[in-house]
Amino acid sequence: MRLSGITPSGHTQLGNHLGAVARWAADGGAEDLYFIADLHAMTTTHNPAGLRGRTSEMLAILIAAGIAPERVFVQSDLARELGALTWVLECTCSYGEAARMIQFKEKAAGQSGVRLSLLTYPVLMAADILLQGAAEVPVGEDQSQHVELARVLARRFNSTYGEVFTVPRAVLPLTGARVRDLADPTRKMSKSNRDSAGVVFVLDEPDLIRRKIRRAVTDAHSAPAYEPDERPGVSNLLEILGACTGTTPQEAAAAHTSYGALKEAVANAVIETLRPIRERTLALLADPAELERVRKAGGTRAAERGEHRLSSALRLIGAG
Repeated sequence: MRLSGITPSGHTQLGNHLGAVARWAADGGAEDLYFIADLHAMTTTHNPAGLRGRTSEMLAILIAAGIAPERVFVQSDLARELGALTWVLECTCSYGEAARMIQFKEKAAGQSGVRLSLLTYPVLMAADILLQGAAEVPVGEDQSQHVELARVLARRFNSTYGEVFTVPRAVLPLTGARVRDLADPTRKMSKSNRDSAGVVFVLDEPDLIRRKIRRAVTDAHSAPAYEPDERPGVSNLLEILGACTGTTPQEAAAAHTSYGALKEAVANAVIETLRPIRERTLALLADPAELERVRKAGGTRAAERGEHRLSSALRLIGAG
């Protein structure tokens, strides 16, 4: 069983969809779980109403993309269970293990008033994984150290108090295209990027998508070619087109002789790829009672799935 999460640090964008969500819907196993990691978005200053709105929006998008509702839940709906297990794991983790996490070092460097949650959130991530009994956790390189911490804590708890937790392992995520920012293809497209000119959001109107793609940075060459290192802008467009149409970037390049024609093809492909998801998402958001029902059911199933692990961990450590 695999567990994957997505943090609502911003509105869901094309890179999230092509790089993760579409693959979860197409290739995910019957036992895999997907969650919106809203608690992870609280480690820095945030707007509570904005976070709540993005969480609901992201839940609707995952379901609209074709992920079975019973496989989706919101992290904060398990706040009591995760809070208890995080404390158990913090009592198993050393300060040095938490402080050596690379992401903490990078984000805390040179800053004053760093929140304690920035230090401890890898332990919360371990609780996410261990509560659900996940055997595999698809993560990028930036999160692999956190999965290794979950492995260490699971083994330590099991050997000290008794066998409770599955020892997870990090695996390469099921990914699609590596989508770059349209305005600056040297960086990846990001939902938390304050400059949205180069970011296509899943809920963008078709006309807005078309304008953003028409303004995408390319280069001074006369015809498209897939050369990611030398020509990142046009290569980004070719990867997007390939991911949306089921072709390779090389095939997409061979089919277009001008940048204008390529951009028009990319715009049409992206609009048609996102259209049904956008329509289903807006329908779900227009029916908050139904979305809340789905959310509550998902949270209940996830809590029930982890209940015996939490109760066993509390009993064995002497708290239950």
